[in-house]
Amino acid sequence: MEVPLHQGFVLAVTITREAIDEFRRFQRDKEVNSQLYSKLTIRGSCFIRTDQLDGETDWKLKVAVSCTQRLPALGDLFSINAYVYAQKPQLDIHSFEGTFTREDSDPPIHESLSIENTLWAGTVVASGTVIGVVIYTGKETRSVMNTSNPKSKAGLLDLELNQLTKALFLALVALSVVMVTLQGFVGPWYRNLLRFLLLFSYIIPISLRVNLDMGKAAYGWMIMRDESIPGTVVRTSTIPEELGRLVYLLTDKTGTLTQNEMVFKRLHLGTVSYGPDTMDEIQNHVVDSYSQTHSQAGGNTTSSTPPRKAQSSAPKVRKSVSSRVHEAVKAVALCHNVTPVYESRAGAATDAEFAEVDQDFSDENRTYQASSPDEVALVQWTESVGLTLVNRDLTSMQLRTPSGQVLTYCLLQTFPFTSESKRMGVIVRDESTAEITFYMKGADTAMSTIVQYNDWLEEECGNMAREGLRTLVVAKKALTEEQYQDFESRYNQARLSLHDRALKVAAVVESLEREMELLCLTGVEDQLQAGVRPTLEMLRNAGIKIWMLTGDKLETATCIAKSSHLVSRTQDTHIFRPVTSRGEAHLELNAFRRKHDCALVISGDSLEVCLKYYEHEFMELACQCPAVVCCRCSPTQKARIVSLLRQHTGRRTCAIGDGGNDVSMIQAADCGIGIEGKEGRQASLAADFSITQFRHVGRLLVVHGRSSYKRSAALGQFVMHRGLIISTMQAVFSSVFYFASVPLYQGFLMVGYATVYTMFPVFSLVLDEDVRPDTAMLYPELYKDLTKGRSLSFKTFLVWVLISVYQGGILMYGALVLFESEFVHVVAISFTALILTELLMVALTVRTWHWLMVVAQFLSLGCYVASLAFLNEYFDVAFITTVTFVWKVSAITVVSCLPLYTLKFLRRKLSPPSYSKLTS
Repeated sequence: MEVPLHQGFVLAVTITREAIDEFRRFQRDKEVNSQLYSKLTIRGSCFIRTDQLDGETDWKLKVAVSCTQRLPALGDLFSINAYVYAQKPQLDIHSFEGTFTREDSDPPIHESLSIENTLWAGTVVASGTVIGVVIYTGKETRSVMNTSNPKSKAGLLDLELNQLTKALFLALVALSVVMVTLQGFVGPWYRNLLRFLLLFSYIIPISLRVNLDMGKAAYGWMIMRDESIPGTVVRTSTIPEELGRLVYLLTDKTGTLTQNEMVFKRLHLGTVSYGPDTMDEIQNHVVDSYSQTHSQAGGNTTSSTPPRKAQSSAPKVRKSVSSRVHEAVKAVALCHNVTPVYESRAGAATDAEFAEVDQDFSDENRTYQASSPDEVALVQWTESVGLTLVNRDLTSMQLRTPSGQVLTYCLLQTFPFTSESKRMGVIVRDESTAEITFYMKGADTAMSTIVQYNDWLEEECGNMAREGLRTLVVAKKALTEEQYQDFESRYNQARLSLHDRALKVAAVVESLEREMELLCLTGVEDQLQAGVRPTLEMLRNAGIKIWMLTGDKLETATCIAKSSHLVSRTQDTHIFRPVTSRGEAHLELNAFRRKHDCALVISGDSLEVCLKYYEHEFMELACQCPAVVCCRCSPTQKARIVSLLRQHTGRRTCAIGDGGNDVSMIQAADCGIGIEGKEGRQASLAADFSITQFRHVGRLLVVHGRSSYKRSAALGQFVMHRGLIISTMQAVFSSVFYFASVPLYQGFLMVGYATVYTMFPVFSLVLDEDVRPDTAMLYPELYKDLTKGRSLSFKTFLVWVLISVYQGGILMYGALVLFESEFVHVVAISFTALILTELLMVALTVRTWHWLMVVAQFLSLGCYVASLAFLNEYFDVAFITTVTFVWKVSAITVVSCLPLYTLKFLRRKLSPPSYSKLTS
C-alpha cells in the first residue's frame, strides 16, 4: 500500500496549496466588494465607480431619464406605461444607444438613452440611490463580454522537469525490460516485468511534486516577507521561478512608469507662455478682469455688458493680454465634466436639500470628481489662479471669482469625450448676460482642423510633448439664440434615431465645430514614479528587453521613454511613419531594416497594418530592438503583442500594468505583475504578483527570481538523484543475485528513506543562495545567465544520472564485497552508507550555509541513529555497535563521495562560475 499512500499525500499537498490560493482570491474579492462610500449627490443623478471595468478610479456622473423625474412619488414609476428599446449586446463599454418611450402621455414622450443613463454590471454606486430597468444579464453584460478566460499558468521549470520525468519513465521501462531479457524470459516473464517495474519505480520522483510545491510556497513567503519590497503579494504561487527566466518585459505607461498624478505646468496663448514660476501673473490678470467687471456691474445693476467691454480704462496691449488670459481661464473652468463634492463637517453625508439651502462652499470640504485626472488638474489650477468651480448639477455650473462673487452658467449641452472624437465640449449660457458660448477642448490632432488658422499650435504642441506634458487645445465659439435653437432641434432629432445614431449626432455637432476661436494650449505633467530610471537601467543591464505599450499619444510616449531612460541616451529612436496600406508598410519596414541598435516607436494603427501583412518580418525586426514603444494601443492589442512575442521568440514574457485596461495583457503573459495604483486594483488582483511601486520589479526579478529558479533547479535534480541512487543499488543487487525480482530494502526503510531520513536536508536547499541579494542587485548582468536555462538542462541532468549510477554502484558493490556471512549485514552497511552519502551530497550542493540547514542535517542523522534501536527486524543491533561496521560504512561513504568533492574543488579552481568571481 506504499505507492497509493504516497500518491495520496502528493495530491493532498497540491490540493491544499491550490485551496489556499483560492481562499486568498475569495478574501480579496470580498475586500474590494466592501469598499463603498456615501457622499452628497444631485437629485436625478448618481456617481458610480468603474475601476473594476476600465481601471479608472475617478467617479463618473450618471443621469436619470428626465421624464421619470417629474413623477410625484416613487410608487408612480410602477403605474406608468413605458418601454425601453436597447441595442444588441456588444463589447464597447463606452457607448450605448437606446430610447425610452412613455406611451400614456399625449403625445407619447420619446427620450434618447446614451452611456450617461447606464450602470454596467461590475460598477459600484458610489453615492445616491438608483432605481433601474435591467437590460443585459449573464453573458450579455459588458463586463463578461470583455473578460477572457484566464488560463492556468505553468512555469518553464515545471515543463522542463516534466520532460526529464518522461525520460526517467522511459529509463524505468528500459531497465525492467533489460532485467527480464537477462533472465532469459523464463516462466511468466510478464509478471516479472511488472515486479521489476514496481521495484525500480523509485526512479520516478513522485515526491518531486511535493518538494517543489512546498518550495514554491516558501519562496512566496520569502517574497512577501522581504522588507525591501513592502506590500508585495504573491497571488499565483505556482510560478515564482518564472521571475528568473524573463527576456521581455512589457509595461504600461500611465500609473506604472508615471504616478498618474497630474500637475498643471503650462498655459500658452500663442504670443505669450506661462510656466510654474509665472502663474501669479495669470492670477493678477484674472483679478484685474473681474474687479473691473465687478465695479462696472456694481455701478449699473441692469448692465449686461460682457467682461471684455468693461475694460476701457486699461491700456490697449495690457487689455488684450488680460482679456485673453481671462477668456482662457474661464474656458478651462467651464469646459469639463468635473463635479465638486462636499463632505459634511460631521463626516456623514448631508442631505441634498439641506446642502442647497446652506450653500456651504467652503474650500476645505470640497473634493473634485471627474472621469480623468487631467480634468481635475485643470479645475484645481483655475481654482489656484482665482476662478473656483463651487457647484455643478445637471443643468448649471457656478464659478466663484477672486472677489467672492458667484457667477452662474446654465449648462445647455455636454458632449462627452470619446476615444474616437478625442475631444469634449459644452454649450453654456451666462445667466447675467444671456450670452451663449460653445467651448471645446481636445487633442491637437482633433482640434487643429476645427480652430481658425494659426501658425503656432503645431509647433508648441511638439515642444510641450518633448517636455513630457500632456497637451489639450481649448477653443470657443459665440452662438446667437437662433443658431442655438436650430442646433438643438437637429441634435435632439439625431439623438432619437435608431440607426447610425452615433454618425448622425456627430454630423450635427460637427456643424458647430467650424472656425472656432483658439484660446489657449494647456500642458499637464504626469510625473515619473520614484526609482523608475535606475530600475529600467538595471533591467536593461540584466539583458531584459523592455517594451512600453500605452494608450497615450506618440509624442508624450516618446518623451516619457527618453526621460525614464527606457531608451538610453546614446540610442537613436526610429519613429515609424503612419501606414495604412500594404505598400506603405513594406517601404517603411525596409527603411527601418537599415537602422541598427535603434529604439522603435510605432502607433497602434500602423502596428495593426504591419501585423496584418508582414507579421513575421515585423516581429523579427522589433525583437532585435533594444526597446520598443507602442502608443495608442487598445487593451486587446496589448494582449495580442504579448501573445505574438511568446509565439515568435519562444522566450518568457512578463507584463506589468496598473489599470483594468492592462488585465488582458497581464493574463496573456507568462508572468503578470500588477501595481496597486490610482487606476484601481483590478490589475493587481488579476496578476500573479502584486507590487506597490514599479521600482520593486528590479529586486523581485534579479534577487527573488534568481534564487527561486536556482533553488528549484537544485531541489528538483536532487530529488531525482535520490530516486536514481536507490534504483541503481536495487539493479546491482538484482543482477548479483541472478536477476531475482526481490526488493533490497523493505517496509519502513523505503518510507523512512524518502521522508524522515533525507527530507529535511534536501528541502533545506530552498534556503540556499549562490549570490548575496546586494551582489545580485549590484551586478544585474548575472541575470543574463539564468535565461539560458543552464541550471537545469539535459546536460546537468545527465551529470546527476552519472553521479547516481556511480554512487549507487559503489555503495552496493562495496557492501557486497565487505559483508560477512549474513545477508542482513549488507542491508545495514549499504543503507547506513546511503543515508550518510545523501547528507554529504546535500552539503556538497549547498553554496551558502544557513543555520537551519545545519539543524536539518543533524536532525536527520539523529532520527536515523535513534531509529536503529527499533529496526531490529532489518538490522542486527549487536553488529551495528562494532568497530567493523563503523569502518566499513566510513570506507564505502568516503569512496562514494570523495571523488565528487575533489571534482567540485578542481572545477571551482579551474573554471569558476561568473558569480563566484564576484563573491570571492
